[in-house]
Amino acid sequence: MIPFDFEYYKPSSIPEAVELFRQLYAQGKNPMYFSGGTEIITWARMNAIRPGAVIDLKSISECNIIQYQNNHLVIGSCIPLSMLTAVNLFPLLSETAQGAADQTARNKITFGGNICGRIYYREAVLPLLLSNSRMLIAGLKGMREVSIHHVFVQQMRLESGEFIVQMITDREYLTLPYVHVKKRQIGNVGYPLVTLAALKKDHQIRTAYSGVCAFPFRSIEMEQVLNDPMLSIEAKVDQAIDKLPAPVLTNTEGSAAYRKFVLKHTLIETLSLLEGK
Repeated sequence: MIPFDFEYYKPSSIPEAVELFRQLYAQGKNPMYFSGGTEIITWARMNAIRPGAVIDLKSISECNIIQYQNNHLVIGSCIPLSMLTAVNLFPLLSETAQGAADQTARNKITFGGNICGRIYYREAVLPLLLSNSRMLIAGLKGMREVSIHHVFVQQMRLESGEFIVQMITDREYLTLPYVHVKKRQIGNVGYPLVTLAALKKDHQIRTAYSGVCAFPFRSIEMEQVLNDPMLSIEAKVDQAIDKLPAPVLTNTEGSAAYRKFVLKHTLIETLSLLEGK
């Protein structure tokens, strides 16, 4: 149970949602946008957030599409993770989404909600980082389309009053060779020790990670080492790990030392699978 009252709004268009945010913010209501809501409910129950108003985006048609438009795949931010897997237009994204939670949770967690979340993992962003996807964002200043690399730097960096409408990926990325590996401490459900997503384009391997550091990331410096033809696979992996962008995470899932061990063997496995493709 959420231990405080708040106002609830369900706009049917992008302009209506933005205008509601403008009005509620001016009234001091501390409004928040809402799509799947699983994480908002969790934080609110803990009194970690206290919105005075919630704006539900799930009735906005542009946020609920998953379709090809010319040479692009367009996915609305309110599409549940379970639907990404069922439709399977982007297999790497489908596998990544399927590993993010159990089926019941994936029915609620939305694509945009996972990417914008506060938890460390946010695994649905990994294929977008690898495919240089773009985001359509709505806000008080209007609409903008921007590279994911400009707005996702360790976390989503939206301006006040903005929300993700759609994610746009060039069609050429959907059929490239790929690998998705999720290593947990135990079982097939739960947060990762290491999640690694990789694809190969123009003979170059790209990699993105969740669970390794306190944020999901793609590292160009690591990729340069992993694609060095003068190094053995083990040397590539050892040198790439030395270029991690932040300290390795230690938490209840595992220690930093154990995570580095798992990461090393996951990278060796991934490179072995992709180098011959």
